[in-house]
Amino acid sequence: MKNHNLYISLFTLMLLLSCGEDDKGGKTIVVNNSMDIERSFETVSVDIASLELGNINGNIILSDAITQKEVVTQQSDSNGDGQLDAILFQPEVPANGERIFKVTVSDKSSKIDYIPACYSRFVPERTDDYAWENNRVAFRTYGPTAQKMKEEGIKGGTLSSGMDAWLKRVDYPIINKWYKKELETDGSYHKDDGEGLDNFHVGISRGIGGIAKKIDTTYHISKNFTSWKTLSTGPVRTSFVLTYADWDAAGNKISEEKKITLDYGSNLSKFEITLKGTDTISAGLTLHEKDGEIGVDENNNWISYWEPHEDSELGTGIVVPENGMIGHEHFVTERKDESNLFAHIKTKNNKAVYYAGFGWKKSGQFTNKAEWDSYLNDFSERLKNPLNVTIKE
Repeated sequence: MKNHNLYISLFTLMLLLSCGEDDKGGKTIVVNNSMDIERSFETVSVDIASLELGNINGNIILSDAITQKEVVTQQSDSNGDGQLDAILFQPEVPANGERIFKVTVSDKSSKIDYIPACYSRFVPERTDDYAWENNRVAFRTYGPTAQKMKEEGIKGGTLSSGMDAWLKRVDYPIINKWYKKELETDGSYHKDDGEGLDNFHVGISRGIGGIAKKIDTTYHISKNFTSWKTLSTGPVRTSFVLTYADWDAAGNKISEEKKITLDYGSNLSKFEITLKGTDTISAGLTLHEKDGEIGVDENNNWISYWEPHEDSELGTGIVVPENGMIGHEHFVTERKDESNLFAHIKTKNNKAVYYAGFGWKKSGQFTNKAEWDSYLNDFSERLKNPLNVTIKE
């Protein structure tokens, strides 16, 4: 009997030691879907403090409570203070259903190999662009050196606070590869060698999601960003902050700071713009040759533009959450690059929030305007009905 009890005690001790060396935790994350469609490629953010893990000494692992399969996660700095305070993941949740995920802290590394598909960086080798991408789309915008060069008449300068689109048709990262191609080889990112190309003209237009302030009949705009800060890159999300010099709108001084976020699987970047000096702002889509079709759904808070684009077609769009869109304007002028389709947005607590992006027909993601508008409408519906997240013991 003593030997039997000793065996049980030793076995129990081994189990406890094994758990102590490998996995610690105990909380579960329950994700509920109230819509009658399956949900995927939507990012769930969980405050790490809510998991009550104490002084974390290891990797936070999430696994499906039923299949035990580990899911892709990313720790993120949500407020820019330098601390990783949130864990991000993208669950697949059935219609009107739920998924449960077990939380553990492990001494072992994640079993999942991945590339940082959601990526952004400052690009000093190409003047001073800031570029960002995920597995579906890529963008860039321009910094103070490019502005100074333009104002001084130096070749290669760019004066624009518009948002440029890089039309990629592969799901792997291309930013570094394309810049190297442009700057270090005889090739050019203006030519499609099978991955896509940069053939989207911005100029002083709003591109895809740049902002403007309308006073009377004139839209006023800022210049290039003056500083940048990368917050995160990884398999789920990239985010960064761009700061702009104060700018004038017919005597009104406006200050502007953009936090831009792009998640895996999304064609739309999220813009969170902190503004002072105005309680409304307009986000625009360039009309290029003015030969495309506009789409507007003020009930679902989105605008779209579908246009011929060289040997293909292109859809651009803006979605505004929480009924923040208070109107729109199809603004057409003979002045170069100043024709835009605008969504008028009400600020809340000095912030304007919206999503802006594109779909290129040649990428195979969308084939016509109806499919693109449907995507925007579905995106809006998901914003209205977010996945519900509960932390349980």
